[in-house]
Amino acid sequence: MKRTVLIFSLVLFWTVNTALAQSFRSTSKAGTTAAQFLKIGAGARPIGMGGAYTAIADDINSIYWNPAGLALIGGGGEATFNHAEWLGDTQYDFAAFSLNASDFGSLGLQVISLRTPEENVRTVFAPEGTGQVWDYNAIAIGVTFAKNLTDRFAIGFTGKFIQENLFNETAKGAAFDIGILYKTPFENVTLGASIINFGTKMRLDGRDIFFNEDPFPEQGSVNEVPSKFRLESYEIPLSLRFGLSWQLVHNEDVTILAAVDGSHPNDNVEFINGGVEVGLKNILFLRGGYKSLFLKNSEQGATFGAGLRYDIVGTNLKFDFGWADYGRLKNVKFVSLAIRY
Repeated sequence: MKRTVLIFSLVLFWTVNTALAQSFRSTSKAGTTAAQFLKIGAGARPIGMGGAYTAIADDINSIYWNPAGLALIGGGGEATFNHAEWLGDTQYDFAAFSLNASDFGSLGLQVISLRTPEENVRTVFAPEGTGQVWDYNAIAIGVTFAKNLTDRFAIGFTGKFIQENLFNETAKGAAFDIGILYKTPFENVTLGASIINFGTKMRLDGRDIFFNEDPFPEQGSVNEVPSKFRLESYEIPLSLRFGLSWQLVHNEDVTILAAVDGSHPNDNVEFINGGVEVGLKNILFLRGGYKSLFLKNSEQGATFGAGLRYDIVGTNLKFDFGWADYGRLKNVKFVSLAIRY
């Protein structure tokens, strides 16, 4: 009990400190990391709850938010696919599945993809196009292992391969996630914490950074010297998250789940996400939340969502919809389909 109170106090202290720290932090470091697609939240249900999902561990979406949650998924496992028409006509997809391997633990695989449509290459001398086309695409593949160490404590790890492609240039990197979940003695209260995207730096490389240069054109002694643009390496978006979830009501007719997350990223100031889910007859679910509270100059804000669940022949089918406000950038809609087997 003393340990639980201590952990709860630390989370509460961190949350309050996050709210107060914004008045004293002068720089945000926004736009200083590579692989920004890793920051797009996965799953329509988490999006509908404002991205407050670090301490929620009852479905496959936890593989993205907190890998420890994979150990607490019932049945043989779960699979999901999530699609979103992302900002600027880009396409975002997330797919994952898990397998419960009894006492050994739980295994999972996730794939994240972001891509843009092809565009004409334009230059100062060819404003209508050079005849070439360019595009951008990024992918991250992660393998997860999670295990219940006790009936109240679970831990999980994810290893990731990350790649971004821009025209003829490519950047590659690797990262890992680690997460823990603790079911407190307080009734239906769960604490969670995760470190997401701790890994290598990334740097673009490809044929377009090579060129020929005449270092002494006035002398005329050298015509061409093979040269190369020197590109910088950039960190990937590391994030430290703390979360608390509380099942306020749980019966056959109504369930009410509330959650709050605090996030400390390496490329911005701290912020808080919060959300609520109301379930009716364990079939229909309504959700609402707010993203990036206390984050200055953020276009993110209110979120909403809904979901349907249907049991059939020992499996559970789930369809979820999420909506997120992005201010001047309008809004984004997420659609997810999942099956528990």
